[in-house]
Amino acid sequence: MTHATSSALAPLPPSVRADLLYRAARFELDNRLWQAALGGSDRSPPDAAAGAPSGGLLRLDTLIEALAAEERLRPTLAPEAPPPPDPSGPLDLGVNQPLAPALERAAARTGLQPAMLASIVDAEAARRRDGSWDPASRNPRSSAAGLGQFLSGTWLDEARRPGSWLNTTAQARGWLGADGSVRPEARGAVLALRTDPAASIEAIADHAAANLRSLRARGITPDDGPGTARAAYLAHHLGLGDTLRYLGGGLGERRAGHLLAAQVGSAAAERRIAAAGSATSAHRAWLDSYVDKRIQPNRFISA
Repeated sequence: MTHATSSALAPLPPSVRADLLYRAARFELDNRLWQAALGGSDRSPPDAAAGAPSGGLLRLDTLIEALAAEERLRPTLAPEAPPPPDPSGPLDLGVNQPLAPALERAAARTGLQPAMLASIVDAEAARRRDGSWDPASRNPRSSAAGLGQFLSGTWLDEARRPGSWLNTTAQARGWLGADGSVRPEARGAVLALRTDPAASIEAIADHAAANLRSLRARGITPDDGPGTARAAYLAHHLGLGDTLRYLGGGLGERRAGHLLAAQVGSAAAERRIAAAGSATSAHRAWLDSYVDKRIQPNRFISA
């Protein structure tokens, strides 16, 4: 070992010095083996140091070259993918950000994730020109209306269901009779609440929480991530009974054809059914694709 090498390595801990010297010696040995294999010392192996040392002495330039060669050969690991956003993290709704407080309140009250509720709204509501959700959304093929596209009957059921936000509100406003049903004269006022964005979001949350409880009681236990959001949306979109059939043996031909036509129109439904071979298959293909595309809660969470 040369004096320059000793001076350069002196400040290092003994274990580090030993490791560096070992690597340099190994590098020199590899260099000599290459030279022997190539038939002479006037030919250098790839990445060999110029002026390789002889006589067993380790020069500082040899040590530096050995470290450089090892660095070049070290495998480069791809950076780890960033972890997915926390489903309970702050909402990022873009042009719909003004609705974040309503989603967060409804989620906190029902124990659900606000981003999951946002994904249900996004899948159901129509959009204005600026891309914002339209609280006055209506389906011309059914009675569905509002951010949650509640059918009239489903909305009235929510108003009758004890413990729901809509039930509490209807009671406070005197819209319910002694038997808990909606008074005939209050029916219009109750249904009009569907176009109130805050009311619609509260009802979406209550409806989702009740449906998830019912699914779990029947042995359907989605996980706490995408599976929960998917199950909640299917129950919101199809209703609990049709969801159980959809997740089981599938919907019957007549029911599947009716639901598909309500979503895409009669002519488009007929084309899809002809291509798929059955209404059941056509409806499942459409709905599975729609759910996969639209029910993505992580899209609504700040990175």
